[in-house]
Amino acid sequence: TDEPLYVTKSWLPPLEELAPLLEEIWRNRVLSNAGPIHQRFELALSEYLGVPYVSLVANATQGLVVALRRLKLEGEVITTPFTFVATAHAIVEAGLRPVFVDVQPGTFALDPDQLEASITPRTCAVMPVHCFGYACDVERMAAVAARHNLRVIYDAAHAFGIRDSGGSVLRHGDASVLSFHATKVFTTFEGGAVVSPDSASKEAIDQLRNFGFRGESVEAIGTNAKMNEFSAAVGLVLLRHVDRLIAERGECDRVYRELLREVPGVTPLVWPADQSRNYYNFPVLIEDDFGISCEELVLRMRRRGVFARRYFHPLLCDFPAYRGGPGAEAAFPVARDVASRILCLPLHPDLSRSDQCRVIDSMRSAVVS
Repeated sequence: TDEPLYVTKSWLPPLEELAPLLEEIWRNRVLSNAGPIHQRFELALSEYLGVPYVSLVANATQGLVVALRRLKLEGEVITTPFTFVATAHAIVEAGLRPVFVDVQPGTFALDPDQLEASITPRTCAVMPVHCFGYACDVERMAAVAARHNLRVIYDAAHAFGIRDSGGSVLRHGDASVLSFHATKVFTTFEGGAVVSPDSASKEAIDQLRNFGFRGESVEAIGTNAKMNEFSAAVGLVLLRHVDRLIAERGECDRVYRELLREVPGVTPLVWPADQSRNYYNFPVLIEDDFGISCEELVLRMRRRGVFARRYFHPLLCDFPAYRGGPGAEAAFPVARDVASRILCLPLHPDLSRSDQCRVIDSMRSAVVS
């Protein structure tokens, strides 16, 4: 939305740790263009995530754009309608056309079977989304892409730190793009990163994020997608605290699941045992036996001062900007069902048990009001 974003205390880096880095910026007088703090943060992030090639960017949207441009694609990119608008916007900004395909029940990720059935001669790539940090079926995505000679760029905005049985989920595809927006598990206030599979890809991403410069020569049509030194300093500090913050979010998740056992008609998502979690948010499905619709529940909760979010409603294909585009008129039965029933409850490290009880009480009260 265009509302101001106010963050909780836990999202703010401790001033006593941030101050020395700010003093260093002032002494160096290097504010951008891959300065010394930027370089240290990039290395620290690579080590933390367990991936060898990381390129910091100004935000995840531009990260997706440069990842697409680096592949020199033409045509259509298949993606999900159940995602934030930036996913499709980046495809359009890269000079390509988004085509929407339905999602799987349970994971809300792009359905590999639907994907394969929707491939045409115009399809050049697929952009799956690790929705809510629930990793896509990466093996089947890779198999479909290999059969049809497609590139795979993962929108991993929700997937910071997520690991499967083989390591970081960010290792899959031709690129994975993280978001460090202020709403995310890990933040630089604004920012993101592109994870590349090899050094040549990283070098190309680094060039494209800086207008296409190589030395003094412009050798590609790039853009200004660089992360500044201040954002890098915030990230370098918060990286020291992110494990604790994720653990605190995990405790909030545990409390919600405990409290919701006594609330019929509300189903929390279930995560697979072979994937780690970062507890990005707490999505639930409002079932028919709850008593009122998800839409009415949100309105009644807000009247009680509790702001739950309907991520992601409406579907991208229903926004005026994408209505009538390729694939936009499809039925999307799974995505539409999920979008009509999904609700993300407030979740952050500063949320107390009494706050969570208030959230659940507002849901109970909504049914009888």
